Amino acid sequence: MVESNVVELSRTAADVEASVGLLQAIADPIRWTVLNRLSNKPSCVCDLQSHIPIAANLLSYHLKMLREAGLVTTSRRGRWIDYALAPDAEARLAAALPTALPTALPTALPTALPTALPAARHGEL
Repeated sequence: MVESNVVELSRTAADVEASVGLLQAIADPIRWTVLNRLSNKPSCVCDLQSHIPIAANLLSYHLKMLREAGLVTTSRRGRWIDYALAPDAEARLAAALPTALPTALPTALPTALPTALPAARHGEL
């Protein structure tokens, strides 16, 4: 227990802020589901849209948030943009946790949305 406190105390304020930002990016159920889908294979928005029940503009917003967090990368294929899990996403998420864990993340992310998504705020749908 003392060892984990030492690890946590050695982080700088900037490291902690970056970790919190990264964890906030994945805390949303929609973004978690997007990451789960992308952990299987890269996908275009139309493929993601068929599996994630939200409006296209909201899906674009969530993809933007994941891109800004550096968890998702994009590549152009003709007029399509494919999204993929960033190569270092799992390692960065593991490093963002309060203590260093021997095994970073579970081998499989949850495969479905939670049964009760938070109610949409006015103007989101």
